[in-house]
Amino acid sequence: MHLRCYRRLLPLLAVVGVAVSTAAIADTPVLMVSIDGLRANDVLQAKQRGLNLPALSAFLHEGSYATGVTGVTPTVTYPSHTTLVTGVAPAVHGIYSNYAFDPEWKNDHGWNWYAQDIHVTTLWQAVHDKGGKTASLMWPVSVGAPIDYNLPELWRSGADDDRKLLRAVSTPGLLDEADQALGVYPQVKSYTAEDDARRAEYAAWIWQHKHPQLLTLHLNSLDSVEHEYGPGSAQANADLTRLDQVIGQLRRAVTQNDPHAVVVIVSDHGFASVQHDVNLFQPFIQAGLITLAKPTQVEPATKPTVTDWQATPWPNGGSYAIVLHHPEDKALQTRVRALLDKLAADPQLGIERIIDAKEIAEQGGNPQASFYVGLKLGYESASSPLSPLVGAPQELGTHGYLRQHPEMNATFLIAGPGIPAGKSLGQIDMRDIAPTLAKLLGVQLPQATGKPLL
Repeated sequence: MHLRCYRRLLPLLAVVGVAVSTAAIADTPVLMVSIDGLRANDVLQAKQRGLNLPALSAFLHEGSYATGVTGVTPTVTYPSHTTLVTGVAPAVHGIYSNYAFDPEWKNDHGWNWYAQDIHVTTLWQAVHDKGGKTASLMWPVSVGAPIDYNLPELWRSGADDDRKLLRAVSTPGLLDEADQALGVYPQVKSYTAEDDARRAEYAAWIWQHKHPQLLTLHLNSLDSVEHEYGPGSAQANADLTRLDQVIGQLRRAVTQNDPHAVVVIVSDHGFASVQHDVNLFQPFIQAGLITLAKPTQVEPATKPTVTDWQATPWPNGGSYAIVLHHPEDKALQTRVRALLDKLAADPQLGIERIIDAKEIAEQGGNPQASFYVGLKLGYESASSPLSPLVGAPQELGTHGYLRQHPEMNATFLIAGPGIPAGKSLGQIDMRDIAPTLAKLLGVQLPQATGKPLL
């Protein structure tokens, strides 16, 4: 018998004298929705910002909320989403960036899609190990995860052929079954509010028909619009207003189906406006730390080949990780540090600060990096290694800055049975979210370093 039906039969079972194990029914079903790029104050200060967000604002008096969530280093999507399901920093869970490390520029911008690269127990694994069902749609780093009903985030080109790729890595038969019930699932690399609305419909259908104890859903349209038009732009506000409607509809569908459900709204990072692109690859090439092959007709200058590297930048929006080929080489460390100090002294490059391996470790950041270059707000890492040293921005908003910036604060809202109403949790650490949900789910995250908030 399904757990939710079992709950509803409890009074009748008690009347007829049937013994009931409370341990089997103590766990709370949880829906966690990530609105990528949702700034904490967009909800907390919605009226002041001219936003009408009734569904999201309802969490402020019907449930509990953080005034801000201090994110991870770097404040980008894939490391953050992995922290949200593990309760540990990137240094521990192993997802250090959106992009896989690619010092020879061979991986064609491959992302960290694969759950096998996560080094610790996830919420999905914990629920699975206890015998519960899980579901997930579009969650980063979920390809191959132990999820019963999984439509992960993975793409190749954004063309129609990507649907075959998605079908191949999803739970067998799930995409076809849901398509028959709801119509065609959106392309993974299509990021509009209406695409997110369709994904939320799929999430509601899976909740109602597959009965997971945990469902994670990633909505990406706000992040996409904020990158293109900037945070707080008319386009971003319109997208967020539509997503508020989506959240309201999804919450109603889930709680009507299961009144015991707890609904959680999170985000992965905040956002800042951009005025300048900065390309740190160029000075590393000029300093001989990266060696490029001479262009040929087969490999023109627009597609350079790295033949050797001693140290390389690893861009993350508002910051760069700096990785040394031989990090134990003291002379190389000194050489790279001298170059970084020289670059930091140039005001046009917008370098706020440089942190070393010790401080990176203290922040739980990338252990492969010997240095981290934090850019000032308004500056971002260039999209191409061949870009000018400083140029016009390719987008009007970004994130990835050092996590201490208030503009990078993420969001946490939670409501449902047993959740205190109208309670401010203050500023929280992103690592606290997964242990909070684990407690509700009745599972353990043995490696988690965060603490339950409730």
